[in-house]
Amino acid sequence: MKKTRMFLTVLVMMIVLSASVFAQGGSEKGDKVYTLKLSTQLAETSPMVEGFKDLAAKVATRTNGRLKIEIYPSAQLGSDEDVIEQALQGVNVAVVTDAGRMGNYVNDIAIIGMAYFANNYDEVLAVTESPKFAEWNKELVDENGIRILSFNWFDGARSFFLNKPAYTPADLKGLRIRTPGAPAWAESVAALGGTPVAMPWGDTYSGIQSKAVDGCEVQLTAALGSRIYEVLHYMIRTEHFQLINGLIVGEKWFQTLPEDLQTILLEETKAAGERNAQYVQSKIAETEKQLVSYGIEIIEPDVAAFVKASDAAYEKLGFTDLRKEIYAQIGK
Repeated sequence: MKKTRMFLTVLVMMIVLSASVFAQGGSEKGDKVYTLKLSTQLAETSPMVEGFKDLAAKVATRTNGRLKIEIYPSAQLGSDEDVIEQALQGVNVAVVTDAGRMGNYVNDIAIIGMAYFANNYDEVLAVTESPKFAEWNKELVDENGIRILSFNWFDGARSFFLNKPAYTPADLKGLRIRTPGAPAWAESVAALGGTPVAMPWGDTYSGIQSKAVDGCEVQLTAALGSRIYEVLHYMIRTEHFQLINGLIVGEKWFQTLPEDLQTILLEETKAAGERNAQYVQSKIAETEKQLVSYGIEIIEPDVAAFVKASDAAYEKLGFTDLRKEIYAQIGK
């Protein structure tokens, strides 16, 4: 009887331990479940958010559920700057961000976000595959604790949205233009004639209503998703920024992942970015037609005048020679 009771006690302990391991994701078998919260200011309806959902599904499948990606659109987790700070502290968050903001950590990478730096997606993608970009990537990891999962998420070209026509940089004089709060963006908008105002994208609609700003510069998909056409009625087709984004996490959190999950996350993020870039480009013409149907009038400006004016921003930020160096690397 004594031996039987001892056997039953050990058996119960083993069952309890097994249940505990299962509840924790089977960590003792290398099956611990990791969760990554992906933050974006884009609305739920954005084509890029569809791409993030595609990424989450592919990662869940390849990892057998060991790595889960949760999508938080419309800045539910806070501003990009807030989420980046969380990532740096080791929180399990990812954020969709641009080169302008990354320029706050590695100055020269901001050139990717400068006006007329690239003419299309293929050109800016070539930059992200260049030796110079590899240097920036390493510096972000080694000196700033930022891990780029991929930098190939394309959301189209950005143009000015106003309540009056504009054809040259002179027509933007005195207009307060909402733009992200990074020097590359701000100096570019200033060179193109406007007065840059840093403001969270989620506040832009009300900012226009209250006349805190006179307009904004934004890609078509975000203009549609935010219903900005309800408060602004002219699109000035400058296409001054080719908006390529990166998906980043903190290096502290990235290093908590087992090596196989790191590899899968990097591979699938790049693959999903490539698929989504093609999808976004296929939707641009349709999105433009939708904006027109909602009352947007498209103005064809003197683009050459805007391109020429943009040079002043490169000179002010010391990027003139860097631009030449990068163009040489990509054969432009």
